[in-house]
Amino acid sequence: MDFGVFILAQQRGYHQSSKQVISNSVEQTIMAEQAGFSNAWYAEHHFNNYSLSPSPLMMVAHCAGVTKKIRLGTGVCILPLYHPARFLAEVGFVDTISNGRLDLGIGSGYQAFEFERFGVKMEDAFKIYNEFLDIIPMGLQQKSFEYQGEFLSIPPSSIAVRCEQQPMPPIWVTSGNPVALGRGVRENHNLFVTALLNGSDAIRDLRSRLEKVAQDNGRDLDRDVKFGFLRCGYASDNKAEIDAYLDCARFQRRISESLKYRRAQSEDGYMIKEVPSEKDVTLDELRKNLPVGSVNEVIDKLLEEISILKPKHIALQTQLGDFDQKTMLKQIELWGEKIIPAIQKEVSPAAVV
Repeated sequence: MDFGVFILAQQRGYHQSSKQVISNSVEQTIMAEQAGFSNAWYAEHHFNNYSLSPSPLMMVAHCAGVTKKIRLGTGVCILPLYHPARFLAEVGFVDTISNGRLDLGIGSGYQAFEFERFGVKMEDAFKIYNEFLDIIPMGLQQKSFEYQGEFLSIPPSSIAVRCEQQPMPPIWVTSGNPVALGRGVRENHNLFVTALLNGSDAIRDLRSRLEKVAQDNGRDLDRDVKFGFLRCGYASDNKAEIDAYLDCARFQRRISESLKYRRAQSEDGYMIKEVPSEKDVTLDELRKNLPVGSVNEVIDKLLEEISILKPKHIALQTQLGDFDQKTMLKQIELWGEKIIPAIQKEVSPAAVV
């Protein structure tokens, strides 16, 4: 069982400058390495304040220069928004300059708002994504390759800067589509999943869906599939501090749903309105659903969730909304000092292998 931080790089209002948001993200990465986290993950989004990370590969490249051992992951590259030749070249380059620390998270995307501005049809996203999955192992493992698909075409080419990790960096697939997850399982990629801000019942349902995906594709989930779990969590004896974190987590979901379902309500064309939805949850519901509370309460809740889902990796969301940076750095330190060691001690290798 290992732990990572998931850095969304959000801007909740103009009281946060874009430089401040990005600087905070880098600082959290450095602190995560010092605290003993094994991974840092960076999102990809465009054209609004939901996330100020337009290129997770660029974030990995930069953070590789200010860290030494923590693995750095794209969480995730939205493949239909890339040109495949440039994408492959940059993956090889980033894995090289990070000394083989790249985890390559990929997805097909879900925000039509972004696709429209890249000139890509949302209805073509999954087909383009599948062609990328054909191309990636060819480009990263073969000396020379070529490809001709319905959407992607590459003449005989060779990627100049080869990956440090052989035969290629680990791929992490995230999707709500069981077909996409099934292909990831068949091709021995890792999976990245979430129960959003929901509680144990949703985690049980997620476990059942993953078991079915694995079984439908001839695999045993626990034996054959490595998957990570993206989760919000916060440890403190200060209720107001916990509530501030939960409020930022709820902000994140509100903005995501606004972009996905209401096509980005905004007064100035950039800053997305924070509008409650029909599925909105209260802070009390979030306190019940999520691993928040005292250190021991967080440990107990996480152990319960791990016993249900049995993930190999947990990614803790640290950079959300406008949560105070100094407080979050102390939180990352606290997880490294008390929570992660306690979880790792309690979870036997037989339970997660």
